[in-house]
Amino acid sequence: MVDAILTRKNQFFRPAVANIDQIVIVASGAVPVTDPFLIDRMAAMAEWKGCDVLICFNKCDLDRAEELTELYRSAGFRILQVSAETGDGIKELGKEICDKVSAFTGNSGVGKSSMLNALQPDFGLKVGEVSEKLGRGRHTTRHVELFPVGGGLVADTPGFSAFDVEQMEAIPKEELANAFREFRPYVEQCRFQGCAHVKERGCAVREALAEGRIAASRYKSYVRLYEQAKEIHSWELSKK
Repeated sequence: MVDAILTRKNQFFRPAVANIDQIVIVASGAVPVTDPFLIDRMAAMAEWKGCDVLICFNKCDLDRAEELTELYRSAGFRILQVSAETGDGIKELGKEICDKVSAFTGNSGVGKSSMLNALQPDFGLKVGEVSEKLGRGRHTTRHVELFPVGGGLVADTPGFSAFDVEQMEAIPKEELANAFREFRPYVEQCRFQGCAHVKERGCAVREALAEGRIAASRYKSYVRLYEQAKEIHSWELSKK
């Protein structure tokens, strides 16, 4: 029986979740090493949909991903370094998801289910191994399910590949720059209204890039997403 239909504040197609307070992007500096573009793509989508972002680097007992940690901390993101294996940082992660509806997402093999098991050992979620030959994880989560954890709800979502990321819904190119939080102070300073921030002279975003106030990898991700968005007609874009 359906008792009521509540207002939907956001919706994601990859992962397939809705009404999420925060996206927990799980990444790794160890095998499988996460491509920063995967983080940027998911973070931009969450920002566009008005969803908080927490970036969590797992497997810190093997590699603390210090360079990536500093990159995203400098961009203004909340960062945690954890190890589902040793328990390092798990208590802090529990505090971050308390009283919220969170979705754990990330590329296959980074340890999303392992982290949930560490947060609440009685889950016993199935955990896959990382293929030594291919350096990537094997999908073990086949569907999205909400679990009660620490006073909040957590969705464990299927891991994604680079191909899956390319198939995610596109952010309109006119709105993309504002989905990169460190771009926002410079967007309105551009010489021309509607600046694409790609090749234009007098672009404040590009000047910030040249002066090191915007990371080159983040800007590269922006340009890649902008070029993709240019190829999509407005009527093809999914609504928030």
